[in-house]
Amino acid sequence: MEQQLARTWWMPLVRGIAAVIFGILALIWPGITLLVLVIFFGAYAIVDGIVAIYSAYRHEVRSRAWAVALGVIGILAGLAAFIWPGITSLVLLYLIALWAIFTGIAEIADGIQLRKVISNEWMLILGGVLSVIFGVLLLLWPAAGLLSLVWLVGIFALLYGITLIALSFRLKKIA
Repeated sequence: MEQQLARTWWMPLVRGIAAVIFGILALIWPGITLLVLVIFFGAYAIVDGIVAIYSAYRHEVRSRAWAVALGVIGILAGLAAFIWPGITSLVLLYLIALWAIFTGIAEIADGIQLRKVISNEWMLILGGVLSVIFGVLLLLWPAAGLLSLVWLVGIFALLYGITLIALSFRLKKIA
């Protein structure tokens, strides 16, 4: 498994770079319209979902079905954002919140399993914890408004992307 992780170190790098770009764009344009936010989120969720499904078949994972399901959920969330761009901010907020919570739980579980292969590894667990916290915060304060959502999404995406990039370099060292 260690060799497989080392060979595919670039997968979390791609996901991390996509998250960082998404976060920067969200922070650069805080007055962003709902349509642009939906497009940014949709593109990110589709890329993340595709990479998650690809990873499920490239790595020996504890539950391939779970990894594929998370990838499919990401792709469907991204497609929904493109198909219904007039979606309300509240529906988008709940969509992002639930996606972040489910993805975070899966990454915490995967990070715990990864610790069996890489000693003292905590980046994927931290990314998962950040994802769950982000999702819960969105559910607790849904009326915060779209501008607040843009800032929360941007900051989350930057932090999350940085943890995935750090993980990818750690995996590359194994090679």
